[in-house]
Amino acid sequence: MLSHKTSSAILAVADIARARAFYGNTLGLSAVEDGGDVVVYRTGPTHLVVYRSDEAGTNRANAVVFDAAGEIEAIVAALAQKGVAFERYEMEGATYRDGIHYADGMKMVWFKDPDGNILHINEMPGTNAEAEAR
Repeated sequence: MLSHKTSSAILAVADIARARAFYGNTLGLSAVEDGGDVVVYRTGPTHLVVYRSDEAGTNRANAVVFDAAGEIEAIVAALAQKGVAFERYEMEGATYRDGIHYADGMKMVWFKDPDGNILHINEMPGTNAEAEAR
């Protein structure tokens, strides 16, 4: 029923002005709609909806995942320069270097927005070659 319908990630935040600064300036996302307490950002062919809520910060799991498509090192370096702190998780078989977890050819990063929403960036094996071919 929904397999052909477009979906969007949605995040609750306590302070919409602070969220605009983080998602717009720090992450470099462009707002395509801004309705006061709701801001919609374009993320590739999809959208990220950020809205003000009293329930912000209550999720303790991944909230959004971004596909780095062969650019994870550059993305992590740029975010680190903007003050983003990366999470470090102990995972069997994974190594950690310069903010990035490496496991089975995958590269993975986690960080939090100002409300504690967990954002995740990953890069699947083989995406570097695909990015270089573009």
